[in-house]
Amino acid sequence: MLTSRHNLAQLCAAVAAALPVLLVAPAAVAAPQVPPPSTAVGGERLGLPGVQVNPLAGAPALPRDLTGQSWIVSDAASGEVLAAYNPHLRLPPASTLKILFADTVLPKFDRNTVHRVADEEIQNIGPGSSLVGIKENLDYRVEDLWRGVFLSSGNDAVHVLSFMNGGIRRTVNEMQDRAEALQAWDTRVISPDGYDMDGQVSSAYDLSLFARAGLRNPDFRTYCATREAMFPGALDKNTGRRGSFGIANTDRLLGKYPGLIGVKNGTTTNAGSTFVGAAERNGRTLLVTVMHPASYQRVYDETAELLDWGFAAAGKVQPVGRLVEERQADGGEPTGQAGGTTGAPGAPGTPAPPPHAADTATRPTGGGGGLDPVGWPTVAVGAVVAAGAVVLVRRRRASRRRWGRFEC
Repeated sequence: MLTSRHNLAQLCAAVAAALPVLLVAPAAVAAPQVPPPSTAVGGERLGLPGVQVNPLAGAPALPRDLTGQSWIVSDAASGEVLAAYNPHLRLPPASTLKILFADTVLPKFDRNTVHRVADEEIQNIGPGSSLVGIKENLDYRVEDLWRGVFLSSGNDAVHVLSFMNGGIRRTVNEMQDRAEALQAWDTRVISPDGYDMDGQVSSAYDLSLFARAGLRNPDFRTYCATREAMFPGALDKNTGRRGSFGIANTDRLLGKYPGLIGVKNGTTTNAGSTFVGAAERNGRTLLVTVMHPASYQRVYDETAELLDWGFAAAGKVQPVGRLVEERQADGGEPTGQAGGTTGAPGAPGTPAPPPHAADTATRPTGGGGGLDPVGWPTVAVGAVVAAGAVVLVRRRRASRRRWGRFEC
């Protein structure tokens, strides 16, 4: 225990001296982690590193040369996980986080509702964002906005729907609540559109939970399967009439992979590529999520290869885990779209949420009382470390401004 100001000064000086090391290697501080087996949602093997598969006689071999940092193959109906590789690794989700956005907000508005877009609703969208092309002071049907989300991955459409839902902050909090209800404990939501933000992460396992829940909503299923649509355009100054323009789904497997239903792709300059795909064959629907492979094209190739393997392996492998069902609220029926009987945290077989499950920055908690003698040095150390963090953030932002970024 520190008992003097001299000791406190020495400690602060030591931490300050260590800051250059932190600045040189920030990745070592913020690297995503696989949760230990005791806390892995869906089964102990899903918390182990490396490939997890349990083949029976006649089972096909997994595809070779997979480069994804994390992937998972599961049955959408039963929830059985057929194979996985680091499925709980926490990584930036890019625009695949829009799956959770849709699962949260889609049930709230009738598709025929008409909304006039105010200028502030399409401001403060991250530079380099993918946009569908919404204009202020024009009317849009809700179904058009959702096509903008699913086909064009439009961050402008996400922002408009978020304002309709009460604002960005409220929508982010509701998305976090929805993730926790689905037991997606690897996910932390900072932006509703999946735009790269410090601290925003998800996992292949969680994204599969979101897709499975979303596909139970017929509107979600329709939107994510739509290949092309017409989107309302601007007013013609000469005729006063409003035109339209065509938009196409950015999912490069849709219409090419047999039986593909959707769901959502995501690519950012900083986060790499991520894809969640669902396909149906002979009455079976499989989900595959691939996160951060070696290249943009590989995310589609590896998803297709894993879908092929999953359909060939069905019935020839023992599941290595499962996609859990939605938590019950206060012992009652599950809320939202996803059904299930799994109990709340604390029930047998249900791990407690990790510390980051709730966004504490937007959810004030009570507190009070002074700090003990150990507390003040802790605050001092925290202040010094925070100063280093500020420098890191500024350097990262400066790098982004220099090189630019792309969001999809």
